[in-house]
Amino acid sequence: MMAPDYGKTFGLWRAGAAEPWHDYMNHAFVEGLRDGSLPRASFLHYLIQDYVFLVHFSRAWSLALVKAETLAEMKVCAGMVDALVNQEMGLHVKTCAREGIDEAALYNATEAAENLAYTRYVMDAGLQGDFLDMMAALAPCVMGYGEIGVRLAAEKAADTPYAEWIATYADPEYQSVCSTVGEMIDSAVARRIGDLSSSPRALQLQDRFTRTTQLEISFWQMGMNV
Repeated sequence: MMAPDYGKTFGLWRAGAAEPWHDYMNHAFVEGLRDGSLPRASFLHYLIQDYVFLVHFSRAWSLALVKAETLAEMKVCAGMVDALVNQEMGLHVKTCAREGIDEAALYNATEAAENLAYTRYVMDAGLQGDFLDMMAALAPCVMGYGEIGVRLAAEKAADTPYAEWIATYADPEYQSVCSTVGEMIDSAVARRIGDLSSSPRALQLQDRFTRTTQLEISFWQMGMNV
């Protein structure tokens, strides 16, 4: 099936990271969500670590808000912080609560090495770089989950126990978030450097995006290593 369109810049970054992007989209963890074969212990381990990840991801989007140059950019970044803190974390809390894991245990969970590597890389991208560095580091998670959600919604097994997770990221509301972030990134690139394809900054930003995609692959693998 055709990959969803989340803007010109994202399309260029995804094409520039073709091999790791494929591995991210089609990891064994993702296929286990699709057909229901993923062990429940692996899913819960992932959910707990992803909750910790979202705490730091929210901080990163807050830093992006500080780095923003326009009101439109500020609104998108603020909206992302709100969605992460007040909505997406709710999926993890609800699912884990059914398994006897409360929110305090989620928040205080020991952070896996793969989680540390990923979240601190994203924060470092923001502290060392500018708004575009942050967007290149944040985009693989936001848009990657959107792309995975769309594919799995179309291909999932009828009896997969992970239908709720899939539906969260296939939902039109989440897809709208991906499109909004993609449009904002396109505008941010045009405002700061013009045509990304001819900019000397292009390779730096592509490297940010590719490296973060590789860290996403490691995060899936972490979920499998239980």
